[in-house]
Amino acid sequence: MAVGAWLHLTERHAHEHHHALFGVAVLNGVVLVSFIRKLQTDAGLSPEDAAERAAQARLRPVLMTALVASLGFVPMALATGAGAEVQKPLATVVIGGLVTSTLLTLVVVPTLYRWFTPGRAEGA
Repeated sequence: MAVGAWLHLTERHAHEHHHALFGVAVLNGVVLVSFIRKLQTDAGLSPEDAAERAAQARLRPVLMTALVASLGFVPMALATGAGAEVQKPLATVVIGGLVTSTLLTLVVVPTLYRWFTPGRAEGA
């Protein structure tokens, strides 16, 4: 019974951390795309120019969001006490996921936005 309760709690907490990772990644992507669209409408920039400027302008906020979330998992990643065998791998995966999602947000999202923006000039 105790093993079942422990597995249930471990499983529940693992999903909560993955939800946090997913939430940060989605939030950063939404913030970036909304800023790209704002630059297009307010400054009249092309999708290519707006995506490039938005990635440059939102670099610090996106990095800060990921850094703060990652720093919250450092104690888990360095844990040595009871439960460390569960906490360490989980924290490592979440920190790695935050780093990866941040890079993808800053590089892949602007690129995909340029490719899939309606009304984009062909051959540009």
